[in-house]
Amino acid sequence: MPAITYSVADRVATITLNRPAARNAFTLDMVDAWAGYVETARTDPGVGALVLTGEGEAFCAGGDLGLIADMDTSPLIGKQVLTDHIHRVAYAMEAMDKPTIAAINGVAVGAGMDMALMCDMRFMARGARMSEGYIRLGLVPGDGGAYYLPRIVGVAKALELLLTGDSIDADEALRIGLVSRVTDDDAVLTEAHAFAARLAAGPPLATRMIKRSVYRGLSNDLRTSLDLISSHMGLVATSDDAREALAAMRDERTPHFHGH
Repeated sequence: MPAITYSVADRVATITLNRPAARNAFTLDMVDAWAGYVETARTDPGVGALVLTGEGEAFCAGGDLGLIADMDTSPLIGKQVLTDHIHRVAYAMEAMDKPTIAAINGVAVGAGMDMALMCDMRFMARGARMSEGYIRLGLVPGDGGAYYLPRIVGVAKALELLLTGDSIDADEALRIGLVSRVTDDDAVLTEAHAFAARLAAGPPLATRMIKRSVYRGLSNDLRTSLDLISSHMGLVATSDDAREALAAMRDERTPHFHGH
């Protein structure tokens, strides 16, 4: 079986890390394929949302330490490996303007946790655990943890998790807003997929523009954000999806959006 798989059902693409014996620790080949799958989902009109999950008992244990130990550890080579391989997933996820959900089925550690943070939302199995474990290895968060985590849970809590490497359970993750939902252990993928399918059934153009507007708004001032959204509104208001939604409301029926 391949170490990472890609499938589409109900307009939802699913990327599954598939090295359960290694707790889904990723190799460089895996992250290269991973970034490619995200791009495939982004450009496929038959995909409206993306779910990321792991096979077996773990979500992702981060990078494969065995492979990393065998690599040239000179500073420039180490930087190049991050930039040319592992960070490609972050860049692909940044460009992904369709909704993304991490279905955290088990332990997510270090870069594995960071990969979950790249998603818009996180659903977490009750028995799962997450940890920014870099500090325990004398390392820094190499896969975006220092960028994503404070934006999700705030600076103080992010620094607490990053500087201690403490593991948190699903209830704590929900309390601090790190995850959106906690599910039974055997239901996290099912619930994440069902929610993703619900989002994917919405109007594709408006869905993508809303996501883009939210993320642009985090780095823009109010006037720039409102100027952007007025342009988006001008476009979507004349779309076939908007006309279909109004017609469906008038006829008291469920709308059928373009491309579905």
